[in-house]
Amino acid sequence: MARKRGLLISFIRSKWYIYASGVSFTLAANLFQSYYPKVLGQFTDQLEQQGLTQAAVLDASLALLIIGLAYGILGGIGQFHIMYVGRLFEKYTRKRLFKHFTKLGEQFYAKNGVGKLLSYVMNDVTTVRESISMGVNQTANALMLIVSAIVMMVLSDIPLYLILVCISPLILIPWIVVKLGPNIRARSHAVQESLGKMTEAAEEQFGGIRVTKKFAVEDIMNERFGATVDVIKDNQLKLVRVSSFFQALIPFLGALSLIITLAYGGYLTLVNQITLGNFVALTLYVRMMVNPLQAIGNVINTIQRSRASLERVNDLLNKQPEIVEHDHAVDVDWSHAPLSVRNLSFAYPGAAKEALRGVSLTVQPGKTLGIIGKTGSGKTTLVKLLLRVFDPPAGAIDIGGTPLDQLTLESLRGGIAYVPQDGFLFSTTIRDNIAFFRRSSELSLVEKAAEQAKIHDSIKSFPDGFETKLGERGVTLSGGQRQRTALARGMLMNAPILILDDSVSAVDAVTETAIIDTIRKERRDKTTILIAHRISAMKHADEIIVMDEGRIVQRGTHESLLGQKNGIYAMLHAIQEEGSSVG
Repeated sequence: MARKRGLLISFIRSKWYIYASGVSFTLAANLFQSYYPKVLGQFTDQLEQQGLTQAAVLDASLALLIIGLAYGILGGIGQFHIMYVGRLFEKYTRKRLFKHFTKLGEQFYAKNGVGKLLSYVMNDVTTVRESISMGVNQTANALMLIVSAIVMMVLSDIPLYLILVCISPLILIPWIVVKLGPNIRARSHAVQESLGKMTEAAEEQFGGIRVTKKFAVEDIMNERFGATVDVIKDNQLKLVRVSSFFQALIPFLGALSLIITLAYGGYLTLVNQITLGNFVALTLYVRMMVNPLQAIGNVINTIQRSRASLERVNDLLNKQPEIVEHDHAVDVDWSHAPLSVRNLSFAYPGAAKEALRGVSLTVQPGKTLGIIGKTGSGKTTLVKLLLRVFDPPAGAIDIGGTPLDQLTLESLRGGIAYVPQDGFLFSTTIRDNIAFFRRSSELSLVEKAAEQAKIHDSIKSFPDGFETKLGERGVTLSGGQRQRTALARGMLMNAPILILDDSVSAVDAVTETAIIDTIRKERRDKTTILIAHRISAMKHADEIIVMDEGRIVQRGTHESLLGQKNGIYAMLHAIQEEGSSVG
């Protein structure tokens, strides 16, 4: 468990002084609180012996007032400190989780949906925070009050054997915790897992709500989502059965102690073995312990559930990134750095078939490479390996003679502007989306990039222009507008290598031609890799490779490939030319 609680232990060690301060104030508050039964007991004995006097009433009232003020002020300060630490933990853990998310690779995200990850950040972190703030506060308060009460009883004239008899039911509490605690933790873990699956299902349903409505399958979606909710209900009921029994059992033991106190202590008072004041004090002390015991029951219940959440969070933080930067990695020298791929073969983890087989190519600085092929031929896989989204075999890809795994990830990915087909946009302004790589970019540079991507006029037609806020994933824009906005983001980056992965597939042929001509002009001395299904997008490339089933089956210029009449390239060209003429 030491490894699994590493997150919490490291945090508490860094903020121990705030905890110590909070616990100290709470301890002082409860020391004052523990005196009130003694004050009332002494007042009862004085009342019995001397009758009701003004001096006795004033002394007792003043003592109780001081106790109440001290308890309220000191306890409030202590509670603030401990709750403050809980909020710090929440902030610290969420930031650490998000930073860890940015380091994990595509293989992790392929297995874990957005909803599940949100469950870690929201549900699990909140549960642990409640445990270390409210839980610690209530535990410290309750334990100190109980200990103070027992110490005050021992220091008073109350017989020791009577104290032991009265608190004997409380001895069962540790045994109950050991027996029921693991059961509560396991059931809580199942609840958190099912909450994660429900959040994941909800995120998916919200993302596909338009498809759901267009196909009129609302009932099916309701049934699917309802199934995840039913699982949560079943798991929560299993947890409630045990936790409710546990929470009821602890206060019952406290009530049993009070019953023993009233019965046995009352009997001893009647036979004059203890004074009436001692009996009143004893009853108040035991009564004082009942509420803390109930709080402890709630806290133990909460802690068991938070341990399940803490284990989930620590298991996540213990996942190692798939792509690791070499200890002695160097920055890429892009000045004279040809990109070389040598006999590259690659299969995705768990796949039976290779996605790439024996791929070799070289792209000199300032040249344009076109890649074309059928869907699933390995074009995008090659790009992912260039960006080290997945690790290629050792030595299979290098830049300027340095293998990819010997280069820093920041310099590698910072030198490659990748524009994918889907053109993901964030829920912010168009300007912020285009200037995503460098938010401090001047508006003139943003506008220039938009002009290069042939989206400038469309943006200016909006009432707010470049300050127009987009909906989630850029739904405010059409498919072609989203692609061109994403392209503008890549153009603004002005990286040594620009990779367009079917990035103009949603625009018309005229706009596509204008975009490609602009790219040729603006990136005359920089490397460009064009991946497309349409030959018109790459016919001016210095070299074109044709991929099929993970292999390069043809390579050459546009004219030389057209000369290979039986080749895939000539066949695709004929089909596309025929389609254009029909259109």
